Amino acid sequence: MPAPLSVNGRSYRLPEAPTVVVCVDGCEPDYIAQAVAAGRAPWLKRTLAEGTALIADCVVPSFTNPNNLSIVTGAPPSVHGICGNFLYDAASGTEVMMNDPKWLRAPTIFAALADAGKACAVITAKDKLRRLLGHGMKLSPSLCFSSEKSDQVSRAENGIDDVLSLVGRPVPDVYSAELSEFVFAAGVALMKTRHPDVMYLSTTDYIQHKHAPGDPVANDFYAMMDTHLGALDAMGCVIALTADHGMNAKVRLDALPDVIYLQDLLDGWLGAGTCRVILPITDPYVVHHGALGSFATVYLPADEDAATLAARLSDLRGVEGVWTRAAAAQHFELPADRIGDLVIVSERSTVLGSAQSRHDLSGLDAPLRSHGGVSEQRVPLIVNRRIDGLDNNRRWRNFDAFDLALNHAR
Repeated sequence: MPAPLSVNGRSYRLPEAPTVVVCVDGCEPDYIAQAVAAGRAPWLKRTLAEGTALIADCVVPSFTNPNNLSIVTGAPPSVHGICGNFLYDAASGTEVMMNDPKWLRAPTIFAALADAGKACAVITAKDKLRRLLGHGMKLSPSLCFSSEKSDQVSRAENGIDDVLSLVGRPVPDVYSAELSEFVFAAGVALMKTRHPDVMYLSTTDYIQHKHAPGDPVANDFYAMMDTHLGALDAMGCVIALTADHGMNAKVRLDALPDVIYLQDLLDGWLGAGTCRVILPITDPYVVHHGALGSFATVYLPADEDAATLAARLSDLRGVEGVWTRAAAAQHFELPADRIGDLVIVSERSTVLGSAQSRHDLSGLDAPLRSHGGVSEQRVPLIVNRRIDGLDNNRRWRNFDAFDLALNHAR
């Protein structure tokens, strides 16, 4: 038997069967429960009964980039370095997206598998993740592309060309369920034609931001997903399904967003521009959430007492907790040099903003649903094989998905 791979302090067996790990963006566990209850997800219903069904914790901040990178490195942000979609780079004094692989501090499981001669296929809905997920992975026969830019793939850049002909679908709109459906359809097409050893499918949470569990549109989405997963199962794939975060309504009684605008608040307390509020949810796709989430970090002037300000912020209605830099890094397993002097997490129905004038909410055509806090930490962790002997009382994490799929599922 080949020696196991060692990646970020964990060991992984080489796949004995085609292995598919799925990250369903924004998948609060109740989405699956409601789709199953409505009879829309027969494959999931059978898998929950005959396979392995766990509830796990994602990493906080419960945003896309840190959690996808945790899943594919098998480690928390304190190891891989990706602590949000967006950060303040203190070295350059600029606010930037965390899409560039230069921010990544740890190798991915894909890179190790490709080095071991295994063919990997990484398909993500949004292109913002592509370079991070594919970093260090040798292309050909491995490949990595996004459905968002599926018309721009090349063998040199992505390890594949003419994806549209392979999938038989047009390029989907970035704000649509079809962006995720393309990911699943491409995964099925690749498994039929290229037979990759390991595949990673990562969707977008456009539907979850707009539709609650049990909503007919949400059930349609999970029925679509169920059909494609059933097709992969029928081809003999080991499938591990998890999520990057959950999703909750973030509204007042009048259905308007329940927002604490931190920059406005701190400007009033300490003087305009004294502090810098960073919202790590920020990415290029803000129409459906307005860059409002339940996690924020604040950079303070050197003479400001962080503990005193933390206590004052903790007293605000809607704030779940405030941590100083060192405490937050330890509590949430974050890289201390990439977060502010304070970390603030809001309660389940509340979001955190910067200055009100900086948030364009005109694109919200439904009551706000968002994520980022501890209240969105619970996610499914499902494997289509029964794994006996697991400790149901331990704290399972979404980044245990590859461990379960490669080391335990048979």
